[in-house]
Amino acid sequence: MAKVEALKKRAPVKVRRPPVGASPGTLIADPAARRSELRLTLISPQKFKTIDNASIDDVEANCHKWPVIWLDCTGLANIQLIKEIGRIFSLHPLALEDVVNTGQRPKVDFFEDHAFVVVRMIDDVTAHRYEQIAVFVGENFVVTFQEREGDPFDPVRKRIESSAPNRLRTRGADYLAYALIDAIVDSYFPPIEAAGDLVDGIEDEMLHSPHKHQMRQLHELRRDANVLKGVLWPMRDALATLIRNDVPYVRAETKVFLNDTLDHSLRLIELVETQRDMLTGLIEMHLSLSQARTNDVISYLTIVSVIFMPLTFLVGVWGMNFNPDTSPWNMPELRSYYGYPAALVFMLLVAVGLIAFFKWKKWL
Repeated sequence: MAKVEALKKRAPVKVRRPPVGASPGTLIADPAARRSELRLTLISPQKFKTIDNASIDDVEANCHKWPVIWLDCTGLANIQLIKEIGRIFSLHPLALEDVVNTGQRPKVDFFEDHAFVVVRMIDDVTAHRYEQIAVFVGENFVVTFQEREGDPFDPVRKRIESSAPNRLRTRGADYLAYALIDAIVDSYFPPIEAAGDLVDGIEDEMLHSPHKHQMRQLHELRRDANVLKGVLWPMRDALATLIRNDVPYVRAETKVFLNDTLDHSLRLIELVETQRDMLTGLIEMHLSLSQARTNDVISYLTIVSVIFMPLTFLVGVWGMNFNPDTSPWNMPELRSYYGYPAALVFMLLVAVGLIAFFKWKKWL
């Protein structure tokens, strides 16, 4: 089970935007953006070809020779390279602007010959870092833009490389885009399920012995759930928009599979909502348990004070030291041979009697 040390504080996300009044479609790279690298995957029913560290010349030489082309651009530092990709595939400049201006909410935009899909991926679970993935899908191409290396696309790549017949080799670019989006959506299940296990563990620990650090964990997890909710709801809306719109480059048979991805996103939303409600309840329960524990401590201290009140009174009375020789009313107990032990026994009986009375009243 992850410990509270793994719940690191998130750094604020700074979104790089064009200057005020800049022309629409202006591309400005973030100074912190990673170096751009291309990976070109060429797909046909009979064969495939992958070119790592591809160049623009490789893209132009092959873009019209294969039934399906997948160009994956990792890193958004090279603005000229991104413009060249946009030129080759006739990508809309406003969409390219959204590619480099990371921090977009998940959405779908439709253009004449391609669709532009923005989704967000959990890039680093322990650091709570998300990454924007931009997907362009046309009649025979898919272009993806990632902020940095690392993605959930390896199962898709292995299916493309498999010698066995599969839909990724025989269907069009829209099915490849579905497979990539589906991989991103499914990548949310492991961290959300791990968070659910952590919540269950905190609940068991809290019922056994509540501690202050549990409250911090619960607030961290609820904040994460709120962030996930803010990502998953727009992603669900984007998938629904992609399914509803009739465009020639997204076929009806692919929409059946996209419906399954939409169901996955709804399931993720239900999990996050359930965890969020559970976390809210656990926070309230922690406050109640802490208050109950404080009340118990106050009750015990009150009982101890009540027990010592008559003892303090007796000690105060017997400690006045009036001379019994002066008057028979002046503390005759001072001359008693067994006065000291008798006083201790009497005070012990008073204390035991009070404790017995409290137990009979079920106050103790």
